[in-house]
Amino acid sequence: MYHFFALLHRMKYIGRWSLMRNTRQETLSEHTLDVCFITHALVSINHASFDGKANLEKALLLALYHDVPEIFTGDLPTPVKYYSPALKAAYDEIEQAASSRLLAHLPESMQGDYAPFFSGEDCYEKQLVKAADKLSALCKCITELCSGNREFSQAKASCQAAAEAMPLPEVQQFLQDFLPSFSLSLDEMEPNAWKRDSPQ
Repeated sequence: MYHFFALLHRMKYIGRWSLMRNTRQETLSEHTLDVCFITHALVSINHASFDGKANLEKALLLALYHDVPEIFTGDLPTPVKYYSPALKAAYDEIEQAASSRLLAHLPESMQGDYAPFFSGEDCYEKQLVKAADKLSALCKCITELCSGNREFSQAKASCQAAAEAMPLPEVQQFLQDFLPSFSLSLDEMEPNAWKRDSPQ
C-alpha cells in the first residue's frame, strides 16, 4: 500500500498566512492552483514575446509540486523562514527531507518520474515558478486589501517590491498586463456580461 496520493490530498487542510488575519483563509491546494495558472502565463509570455525556450510541461510540474513538503512541515511564515541564513538553510534541509519522505510513499518504479520535480536543481523553469509563487502571494494581498483588510498592507508592498525587482521580463509583462485586474470586481471586469441585447 502506498500513501503518496492520499498525502497530496491533504494539501487542502494546510492553511497559509498563519500570522495574518484573513478575510478568507487560503489553503495550500488553492495556492498551488494559482501558481500553476500564473506559471502557465509566464511560460506563454516567454513563448510569445521572448526567447521561447521555457518548457511548459516541466514548468507546470515544478509548479504543481513546489510546496508539497508543506504537507509535513506546514506553511512556515516568511519572516520566520528568512530570519537568518542559518534558519533558512535549516528549513531548506527540512523541506528536502520532507520531499524524500514523500517520494518514499511511491513504488520505486515510479519514483524516478517524480524525483526531478522535488529536487533543488535550478533551471529557468524553476525561476519562473518562484516568480509565480511570489505573484500568487501578491494577488492574495491585493484581494485582501480590496476586501478592506489592511492587515495585508505591508505584505503587499513587500511582495510587489520583490516582484518588480525580479530580472525576468515575463514577470514585468505580467505585472503590466494582468496584475491591475486583481483590484477589480467582476462587474468592473465584465460590465455587460449579463445584459441582454435591446429588442429590435
